[in-house]
Amino acid sequence: HNFKVGDKVITFSMEGNGGTQVTLELEPETEYEVFVDGASIGSMKTNISGKLSISVELAREGVPVKIIRN
Repeated sequence: HNFKVGDKVITFSMEGNGGTQVTLELEPETEYEVFVDGASIGSMKTNISGKLSISVELAREGVPVKIIRN
């Protein structure tokens, strides 16, 4: 929900119950810092095709996600 893309920041919210996975197509071989519900889950690098997959355990609706290009 509420998917927004800026020059360096992508934001959206996720909902689900249990394990939820999202795959985004971003810039190839680029490093991103990923935040879920305000906490960093680490720095991740996209592969050669630009795929970035995020797996999150959800127990409520509207969990905010922010991805910042480094």
